[in-house]
Amino acid sequence: MDLEQRYRVRPKGFRLAKHDPRDAADLDKVTSEARRAEDLAKLDLLQERLYAEGSRALLVVFQAMDAAGKDGTIEHVMSGLNPQGVRVTSFKQPSKAELAHDWLWRCQLALPARGEIGIFNRSHYEEVVAVRVHPEYLAGQALDPARADDGFWDERFEDIVAWERHLHRNGTRVVKFFLHVSRDEQRQRFLDRAAEPEKQWKFSAGDVAERAHWDDYQRAFEAALRATSTKEAPWYVVPADRKWFMRTAVAAILVHHLEAMEPSFPRLAAEERKAMDEAVTALQAE
Repeated sequence: MDLEQRYRVRPKGFRLAKHDPRDAADLDKVTSEARRAEDLAKLDLLQERLYAEGSRALLVVFQAMDAAGKDGTIEHVMSGLNPQGVRVTSFKQPSKAELAHDWLWRCQLALPARGEIGIFNRSHYEEVVAVRVHPEYLAGQALDPARADDGFWDERFEDIVAWERHLHRNGTRVVKFFLHVSRDEQRQRFLDRAAEPEKQWKFSAGDVAERAHWDDYQRAFEAALRATSTKEAPWYVVPADRKWFMRTAVAAILVHHLEAMEPSFPRLAAEERKAMDEAVTALQAE
């Protein structure tokens, strides 16, 4: 089953409510985990080629409501990769230095180098989701919250699309995941965190308070996904109520994109091969 096509966001007529957070593409847990194991092995090989090639990069963006499983998905899907070629950045509340620059500045600084896979745990999309739900945050950017009409957000969407197109043209493929969790499942995960001592450090009363804005967040995410899912930087709405399937879907989609990039090991130039052969001859003669 082609999970890449199944969950890719097609802007025309896109409605987030039409996507079932409990969907598992007719896979059971055992089959799903077997497929994921195969794809994780492929990811390991593809990452090695990308790193060795050293000419292009992959940027993976994760966005979601709280407790959807971003951290766990990053941990499980990326666990077999070489840490030297992976860079994970978690974007929290902006610092004073970050607020003193334009809103894309901190994301630009965190981009993967050529040969790397960069992972954004939250991202520049907070600026058109969280800030849209709480326009008062704009005051911290020296912007008037009263300016935040539909045209203001449309301009930010245009800036995002242009920036991601620029990255694509310069060798960085952008793949974006919205981990789609239901309100009921989020509630249960919050309760589970509070009940388990080893997970209580992840519990946030502020996250629970944000549930009052659930519908606003859903509308903001829907608008962002519809406006910014492009050929160069597609969005995927991945069902998140079943963690075992969510991780399988993310792995499969990443394999699709890395295979499409066709990274390859560098070929030695004639002079380099000659130098290698001479070095090998010297080693053998020792």
